[in-house]
Amino acid sequence: MKTIITIFCLCFCVMASSQTTITGNVVDQSLEPVLGATVIVVGTTVGTLTDYDGNFSLTVNQAPPFTIQISILGFQTIDQEVTSENQSFTITLNEGSELDEVVISASRTPERIFESPVTVERFGIKEIKNTASVDFYGGLENLKGVDVNTNSLTFRSINTRGFATFANTRFMQLVDGMDNSTPALNFPIGNLVGMIETDVQSVELLPGASSALYGANAFNGLLFMQSKNPFDHQGISVSYKRGITSQKAAGDNSYYDFGIRAAYKFTEHFAAKVNFGWLKGTDWAANSEVDSDVIGGTRASNLNYNGINVYGDEVSTDIKAVAVTLEGLGILPAGANALVPSVNVSRTGYNEGDLTDYNAESVKADWGLYLRPWANDFEISYVGKVGTGSTTYQGTNRYNIDNFFQQQHKLEVKNDNFYLRGYVVADKAGDSYDMVFTGININRAWKDDNTWFGEYVGNYVAATLGGATNEQAHAIGRTAAETGRFEPGSVGFNNAFNKSINDPDLSTGSKFQDASKYYHADGNYNFSHLTEFADIQVGGSFRQYSLNSSGTIYTDLDGPIDYSEYGVYSQIQKKFELNGDMSIKLTGSARYDKSEFFDGFVSPRISAGFTVNRNHNLRASVQTGFRNPTTQDLFIGLDAGRAILVGSAPTNLERYSSNFDVSGGGQLLGQPATITQTGSAVYNNSYSLSSVQAFAAAGDPTLLEIANPDLVKPEKVTSAEIGYRGKIGKLIVDFSTYYNKYEDFISQEVVIAPYYGVVGDNALSVAALANGDSQAYSAYTNSDADVNSYGASLGLSTKIFNNFDLGGSYTYTKLDFDEAANPDVMLNFNTPEHKFKASFGNTALFKNFGFNVAYRFTDDYFWEATFGNGVVPEFHTFDAQINFKIPSLKSTLKVGGTNLGGKEYFTAFGTGNIGSMYYASITINNL
Repeated sequence: MKTIITIFCLCFCVMASSQTTITGNVVDQSLEPVLGATVIVVGTTVGTLTDYDGNFSLTVNQAPPFTIQISILGFQTIDQEVTSENQSFTITLNEGSELDEVVISASRTPERIFESPVTVERFGIKEIKNTASVDFYGGLENLKGVDVNTNSLTFRSINTRGFATFANTRFMQLVDGMDNSTPALNFPIGNLVGMIETDVQSVELLPGASSALYGANAFNGLLFMQSKNPFDHQGISVSYKRGITSQKAAGDNSYYDFGIRAAYKFTEHFAAKVNFGWLKGTDWAANSEVDSDVIGGTRASNLNYNGINVYGDEVSTDIKAVAVTLEGLGILPAGANALVPSVNVSRTGYNEGDLTDYNAESVKADWGLYLRPWANDFEISYVGKVGTGSTTYQGTNRYNIDNFFQQQHKLEVKNDNFYLRGYVVADKAGDSYDMVFTGININRAWKDDNTWFGEYVGNYVAATLGGATNEQAHAIGRTAAETGRFEPGSVGFNNAFNKSINDPDLSTGSKFQDASKYYHADGNYNFSHLTEFADIQVGGSFRQYSLNSSGTIYTDLDGPIDYSEYGVYSQIQKKFELNGDMSIKLTGSARYDKSEFFDGFVSPRISAGFTVNRNHNLRASVQTGFRNPTTQDLFIGLDAGRAILVGSAPTNLERYSSNFDVSGGGQLLGQPATITQTGSAVYNNSYSLSSVQAFAAAGDPTLLEIANPDLVKPEKVTSAEIGYRGKIGKLIVDFSTYYNKYEDFISQEVVIAPYYGVVGDNALSVAALANGDSQAYSAYTNSDADVNSYGASLGLSTKIFNNFDLGGSYTYTKLDFDEAANPDVMLNFNTPEHKFKASFGNTALFKNFGFNVAYRFTDDYFWEATFGNGVVPEFHTFDAQINFKIPSLKSTLKVGGTNLGGKEYFTAFGTGNIGSMYYASITINNL
């Protein structure tokens, strides 16, 4: 027994004596504390982080000597030898090169950005703290090659290399591996229900096709956002911003943004975190009254006026046809129709400001439970995210997204070599509504279209017979028809408004109704720890959609529409060391994807990176990307006023149907009073819009061209890219150039389907067009035209005057497409040919004080979308911020503003002008 006690005591003494505690303080070259630096014992997973004051304390069960490593993005890594117990260090980190930053998204494995096989941009904690934008998401527009289209204050759409509207289904946005596109719309709605700034670890952006590793939606690029893990980042962090938005149309309005993060590591095995964010402001008001059909026209100068941000005036008809009908019914005297010209007249609409309160709000929360059963890199986690908000969305129409709700739930198992995750994303449209149909149906609630146009024509005829001029007669007709109209703010208007926004039937209401969801699972295994000759990865994904709009968006009136798709991929990467510091890194990957509606498709990627030395790297890549048709491309069935949108899934053609009145000229030709038209008419019995317009102008039926667009199928792109990253003295250079060739480009094509007759018959179908018995449809199809684009980006950054950061970038983007030969193809390229961005700042101008100034120039460009087409003029913006650290309070004060010149601009035709924002913020303990 004594022997056992002796052995036990000896073991205890050995264990006790092997415990070593190290303390220290980490500062930068300006002797400012570095918070959030990782301190780890080399060869182990034991480590800690520096606190707000740069201090750390680490106790390990290991006797000296051993080595600790101190690292943080933006600084050079330092190894420090520990030679005795209870040592204390003061460690100064030298600022590192941008080339040393580590990215994950380019190859799904950590690697220096310097050696990335493709172009990648990174926005880390340092950049987030120093951005001159109001928040981190807005700061992304300062990245090289990035377009940020502002839909509203809380909805900005990220895109690269062209081809996007606000419904940006070509660009993927991942948050901790989860796709945060909304199921109802199939694309991300900015950061409305996304990340909270105090929890952002890093943001990476891959411009161009990324389908080889990320699948169908990563066609134009990928935004890859990572949050902070509570095992590594603990404590409570708070951020509060207060400011104003300033715009001519909306005036000066308050802006609030609050965020809080709480994280705690209970043991080496379990940690948790929770985040909450709330943002509230007033949206950029859209008040353009320019006519969308006759540029520069007004209600006073154009009988068929259709204001861009005026709704209800989309309802229009040829008053000659009305006169013929009224004369046939005996309401007008015989021969009266001869007095009425054949011109289209539209109803009087309501300004957008009468149909929305412009509330911009976002409330979101997320939480995570993290388990490391063996206190190493093996981790099991559950993450939940919920968000609700109000914003404005511009698609085919303008929508007030009000109390929209989205939730995500994820289970994930991972370590350094693999992950397996599954998640669900679900949404509810809340109180959202279509502002265009709200205006239309307020008008109809007061006076139906037939009555309004009948009164207009009747009074026009009476005035003409009384000796009025044509202009006077039109004015008298409109005044008479408008008698008793619901004025904004009146009881009648308010009652009709409330009825419309709570009615999902677009013939009488405007409610946007949806409760769709999708289920997703994906996994990846990296064999690099098992194979010496190369790094090999394999992975795959599966997604199940469940569309449930109750027939208000999709053709799902009889129940949810379910369909699925899956993909598998593999990547092999090998680095060959050459003489001296030279090396070649070869990467090859391929992905196979299959939707249940289409044949499978393989998208390969090959790339090579040649490192001359630590400061120079050349890269080249060729990859094929693809994009499956979206949920809207396949199953939409939505009357947008200007045209009816009908998806082209084979099963959707008969799912969509609508009844139309042909009681006018159609009955004279022996047609029934009402006909039912299905989606088959769109794709099997239609004329092209441009040819119908030519026929209407000339009256020559030989000008008509049969459209009958093909059913939509996957779109493909072949992309070749060459790039260089390097350091020349103090100058960091990042250059890339690319060429994209598209095949089966997915686009919308407006076609005209006659209510009766067969296209090409030169008889009944022509008569139907002449009588106005036809319907405009927006079909989803593929263009057989040659669609190509190319461009280049150059980024430069350096230090001047010892500690000032100076950077700039230039991006050139060009569409190669013969528009004259393809007038009915809508590409939505929507990007400027020239962009220039620059920044200048100093994180430590003097003790605890820093600043940053950002400038952006965007060339003019043509915006093309289903809501409207028009030129976006060139614009210049200046953003700036100053910040002051208060170490005793572990806080940073920041004061800044965006668009300081005050000259308002817009990034898309039909949106509100973007004014200025001014804010002050305090951030506490943002580790």
